[in-house]
Amino acid sequence: EDLDIQTHLGSFRKVRNAYPLMTVGGVYNNQRATSSDKRVFILTRSFFQGQQRYGANVWTGDVRTSWETLRRQIPAGLNFTLTGNPNFNTDIGGFFVGDYNHKWNHKHAPENPFFQELYVRWMQYGAFSPMMRSHGTDIKREFYFFGEKGETIYDAIVDAIDLRYSLLPYIYSTSWEVTDKQGSFMRALMMDFPQDKNVWDMKYQFMFGKSLLVVPVIEPQYTSEKVMTPDEYVSWSGNNKKGKDGLPLINFNEKKSMNIYLPKGTDWYDYYTNKKYSGGQEISYQTSINEIPLFAKAGSIIPIGPKVQYATEKAWDNLEIRVYEGANGNFILYEDEFDNYNYEEGEYSEIPFSWNDSNKRLTIGARKGEYDGMIKERKFTIKIQDGSTRTVNYNGKRVVIKMN
Repeated sequence: EDLDIQTHLGSFRKVRNAYPLMTVGGVYNNQRATSSDKRVFILTRSFFQGQQRYGANVWTGDVRTSWETLRRQIPAGLNFTLTGNPNFNTDIGGFFVGDYNHKWNHKHAPENPFFQELYVRWMQYGAFSPMMRSHGTDIKREFYFFGEKGETIYDAIVDAIDLRYSLLPYIYSTSWEVTDKQGSFMRALMMDFPQDKNVWDMKYQFMFGKSLLVVPVIEPQYTSEKVMTPDEYVSWSGNNKKGKDGLPLINFNEKKSMNIYLPKGTDWYDYYTNKKYSGGQEISYQTSINEIPLFAKAGSIIPIGPKVQYATEKAWDNLEIRVYEGANGNFILYEDEFDNYNYEEGEYSEIPFSWNDSNKRLTIGARKGEYDGMIKERKFTIKIQDGSTRTVNYNGKRVVIKMN
């Protein structure tokens, strides 16, 4: 009887976990009525089925900073998106920094190499989350608190952010597939490779969209999972080299090895080097602090945008189009006004790309639709793995590019 709290819909016993759905729905509908020219953004840490219709982004709450916490975020995201809600994110770096901030003579955690390595790896994972968001208490998290340009950790954080922004044409087009066709950003591997039993319960690798295989680094490669004082670290590692304020000097530029399984049924390309791998095998992969292992599936067509500081800083009038050989492929580049609901009235455009692997021809189909401010004439720079490059002018009409 004490729990029989009354709500507008009746007893709380009747409503139960539907409360977040009703709350988010109320915020969404009333905000749209108040500011109809702006898309509603809602960040919440509670969820009930059906909430995805409001575009609300759910995060995992105020989590503690640790490698174990980072590991848990990946299967949490995959299981969450499997419920039908594609909008998931975490507090990059963890919300409560704890010992990383205080065991180092009360120095700021950004100066602590143990935290630096964890923060970089979390930032890289965040770059391939549906929403990328660094947030927490205790410390300042902007990249310029982690050193200066040209220093390894500073550059690694910036590289992760730049990688995310360079993929915005791919991500935004994927977001339209999520909206229009009930797709998802984070995809458990068994969704795309159901015939491969090796991936059915794979927790720490996933597809981002349908083209990119993401393998977050989830264990320390340069420091330790245990948070140590500077003296404890020296004793543990035998590294007596010290830098500013007695902090140990760690060579974050050293290459490290990790095992990665590549799903069978397709070939894979290293995103950074274009090295080709056959699927269905475990490989020993050399990685570094400034790279998250990332592979493109054969047949993928991935649009790459300009280097920007914010999403709409530069127009997409000269996109790089990367085509990964080895299979036929398709991709639809989606564009609209970026910040209103006119797309609900059909004000958007789609440009279809189709790759024929047998004759090495890329067809850019006729543009469908239009919207206010649409780029009517643009360039596409087409690249494939053998180094072949073609630049074409596109005015909305079908064009075929031969790449051999």
